[in-house]
Amino acid sequence: MLTEKKERVILGIDPGTAIMGYGVILEKGSKMELVTMGIVRMDHLDDHFLKLQRIFEKTMVLLETYKPDALAIEAPFYGKNIQVMLKLGRAQGIAMAAALSKNIPVSEYAPRKIKQSITGKGTATKEQVAAMLQRLLNFKETPEFLDATDGLAVAVCHSFQRIPTSGGKSKSYSGWEAFVTDNKKRVK
Repeated sequence: MLTEKKERVILGIDPGTAIMGYGVILEKGSKMELVTMGIVRMDHLDDHFLKLQRIFEKTMVLLETYKPDALAIEAPFYGKNIQVMLKLGRAQGIAMAAALSKNIPVSEYAPRKIKQSITGKGTATKEQVAAMLQRLLNFKETPEFLDATDGLAVAVCHSFQRIPTSGGKSKSYSGWEAFVTDNKKRVK
């Protein structure tokens, strides 16, 4: 039987080409602690490739500083402007490549899924998400940019995806047969 790590650090990123938001949490069993959150500004850069370079470099610094066990990233939302979608996809890909280069597993979440997991409502506003995170993680300061709490929300969403079983431990199964065998009392 594999023993599960008692603590895990999750880096959440809300990719953007003007502002990238990030948040880092420390998960201790079923509890979460805020480690840090912030933004990377790129709105002063005109060259798209310089923006991508900044995203990569800052993501690498975050990976080296906080040594996360997982990267959770927001998926680009569907939009009508294909150029914006392309640029967001590149920003996301650069951050993912940085994590993958360090063998850190990457998970992607749709914006609606993130909002749903934090507030219970997939159509929640950025302000509602930020307010709920303040309560969940017990912090008072309101970040200058909601992109920071958006990045934090991705990390918290990833943490919530763990399904606790007895003792608060997470367990995965290879299929329904393995689940049924291990959970005879729960299956009728």
